[in-house]
Amino acid sequence: MLGLVGSAPTALSMESDLRSGAAASPGATGGGEPIRVLVVDDHVLFRRGLDMVLGQEPDIALVGEAGDGAEAVAKAADLLPDIVLLDVRMPRRSGIEACAAIKEVVPTTRIIMLTISDDEADLYDAVKAGASGYLLKEISIDEVSAAIRAVAGGQSLISPAMASKLLSEFASMIKKSDDSRQIPAPRLTDRELDVLKLVARGMNNREIGAKLFISENTVKNHIRNILEKLQLHSRMEAVMYAVREKILDIPAAG
Repeated sequence: MLGLVGSAPTALSMESDLRSGAAASPGATGGGEPIRVLVVDDHVLFRRGLDMVLGQEPDIALVGEAGDGAEAVAKAADLLPDIVLLDVRMPRRSGIEACAAIKEVVPTTRIIMLTISDDEADLYDAVKAGASGYLLKEISIDEVSAAIRAVAGGQSLISPAMASKLLSEFASMIKKSDDSRQIPAPRLTDRELDVLKLVARGMNNREIGAKLFISENTVKNHIRNILEKLQLHSRMEAVMYAVREKILDIPAAG
């Protein structure tokens, strides 16, 4: 038994169902290649459990596993996975350090932190390192495959238990930004602002394209330009930026 029980993960906007990620994922569109997954955890039994569960999903292929952060970086460079499931606390090299290194080596790989750590610092560090998801091991094991599909489809996910902490941090960031604006924010075009707002609401590229009547490739180009202009590494960081700059309104906590 893996012991993964509890509530399911949620999109960062807390409005999107994980099931929507299945339709948008590469391996769930019919005829596409399976989503290639690398599992990284220092507990062998946990890795075996994920292997058993993911092995039953026809649109997901477990291409490798690693037991520490250093091995994870090497395996990612060799296997080029679509998704890496990565623990935070591991020997030799932490999951946060491995996350940043993997994003440097294989920028197209999306990383989901799957951990017992509900430490706010770990959450923020994971976002800064480029993680596209942060899920606690309290989630149902059945939801892991759904999370993989959602992140492969372009969504950013966070466990509900951590979402409130992140929103509280957002509220704090908003208050601090009123008193400490050191340099002007880079200028985004009106269209880039439109895309950023929809990214911050948890939409994937296909949904954004439909909303703005533009192609999915155009959406990808806009997101790449946004991240380059703002010197960000992931969609989750873009959401944090949108809240800090009051591009997306988040109600203050309490």
